Amino acid sequence: MITIKGAAAVAKMRAAGQVVTDTLVMLGENIRPGITTGKLCDLADAYIRARGGIPTFLGYEGFPKSICISVNEQVVHGIPGRYRLREGDIVSCDVGVILQAYQGDAARTFLVGQVEESTQRLVRVTRECFFKGLAYCRAGCRVSDVSRAIQQHAESQGYGVVRALVGHGIGTQLHEEPEVPNFFSPKAKARLQPGMTLAIEPMINMGTERVTTLADGWTVVTEDGRPSAHYENTVLITEGEPELLTGADDDRT
Repeated sequence: MITIKGAAAVAKMRAAGQVVTDTLVMLGENIRPGITTGKLCDLADAYIRARGGIPTFLGYEGFPKSICISVNEQVVHGIPGRYRLREGDIVSCDVGVILQAYQGDAARTFLVGQVEESTQRLVRVTRECFFKGLAYCRAGCRVSDVSRAIQQHAESQGYGVVRALVGHGIGTQLHEEPEVPNFFSPKAKARLQPGMTLAIEPMINMGTERVTTLADGWTVVTEDGRPSAHYENTVLITEGEPELLTGADDDRT
């Protein structure tokens, strides 16, 4: 069932989203060659708790860490640990926060030092895909309109759109209805209406859209070993322009 949020719920989601946003900004300031993904996770956990939040992902369906950190060919759900970031890596940080019983969820892919232009372009286009979809986050449009816009932009740039994973509704639960694919699906026919909140998250691969899961049971990687990028925000459908409940000011255009 799709939940419609009233003003009080939206205010709580806005507050949770701000903690997510600020956590991602903090992570971006600390990402550099030599730091471990485990250290970044520890920083995020401490920051979220200092702001009164709870890391959504810790223990979620058994996930062992407080945030997801995915490097290079890792698409999503990377488990932070001993890996030290290297010059030329890209690293996707996915952060979820529970605050006052409501959720915020967002992800960014960061560049580590000097990164190849082709990989920078992948990260840039993945961000653009989100905003192409956001243009259709208006009352009266369908989820499939958002999905189609994301797919068309990614594929027009020669990239693969992950089909094994999708965006989702969000509220008191991390994953609510409706699913929000990053590719057109006739099943994604829900019509958008004010008060809906969606986590829209293009996952775009430099090569094939096909992915596989590592033996840890969590880390999803590209089948061809080429890089993947991830960009996500929590979005509120309104009577007019959509509102980003996550996202720093420089991410809003």
